[in-house]
Amino acid sequence: MTTAFEQFAIGFDHRDRERLHALWDTVLDSERWSEGPLTTDFEAAWSAYHGADAVAMSSWSGAALAALEFAGVRGGKVIVPSNTFMATPLAVQAAGAQPVFADCRREDLCLGVDEIARLIEAHRPRAVVVVHIGGHIAFEIEQIAALCRHEGVFLLEDCAHAHGAAFHGRRAGTWGDAGAYSLYATKTISTGEGGVLVTENPELAAFARGFRNYGKPDHAQAGLNFRISEFTAALGLVQIERLDEIVAYKNRIAAEELDPQYVNSRLELPAEMVSGRYKYIVFDPHVRSTGRVYEQPCHRILSTGDVLPNTDWVAANHSCPPLYYRDGR
Repeated sequence: MTTAFEQFAIGFDHRDRERLHALWDTVLDSERWSEGPLTTDFEAAWSAYHGADAVAMSSWSGAALAALEFAGVRGGKVIVPSNTFMATPLAVQAAGAQPVFADCRREDLCLGVDEIARLIEAHRPRAVVVVHIGGHIAFEIEQIAALCRHEGVFLLEDCAHAHGAAFHGRRAGTWGDAGAYSLYATKTISTGEGGVLVTENPELAAFARGFRNYGKPDHAQAGLNFRISEFTAALGLVQIERLDEIVAYKNRIAAEELDPQYVNSRLELPAEMVSGRYKYIVFDPHVRSTGRVYEQPCHRILSTGDVLPNTDWVAANHSCPPLYYRDGR
């Protein structure tokens, strides 16, 4: 018998169809399909939720590239985890920088402050990218942010998994100089394709708005097309209003159904951390699962020759039991 958390359902609540279609009708009636009021409304909703300025993008890549270009990484080095999706190092390369792979911690699958400090001393990078894995925030994000501020190194948080996550009441993407979210089809909330940059730096926000639109209006900066359409913005506006509900549902199922099964092998969260539960992670490679967060580390894919024992251990020793978005109603 299939239980609630085993039946796949994308993170869209079909009770929102009527409202979504009404918003789409306003777009059709306006004859303005891009750069319109729904994009502004979506950014305002995202900003209010995260407590930082928000710039809607057509992809996570657009948000990450805007941040990295603003940071001036071109010609320099950027520290990135190997335990991440290839989008992370590829964005660094596209921004004209060299990725320096860092080892992750076994406790949270994320970067830690000691590894970053070692690599900052060795490489003097222009930026660090911390990836929040599986829905939770990197356990040492506060120390990492303090280190990067002290060293004058730009900190980008990769929040592609971290929708709805919080630590000490603070949202992912707000410790560093910027955070980049993904709204790809499988994410906790989704617009099919899309992304959002968050930042508390008004100069970066203004740069990102120009970067997504060919540098308009004055073309004082480089940029390409990373705009979203008004139809996409309408979907994002509906989705973010469901985010807390979806995250609460996933955390309830995790606590009631999964925690008792994996009491000795599950990833343990720190006190005062709320995971968005994009994935439920256990340190057991043999359970029935939906696969791993990442099957192969980036340093293995790119054959860099880096020796990253924790990263290799994590790749071989974790799994993700099914935990989907709602009960299929």
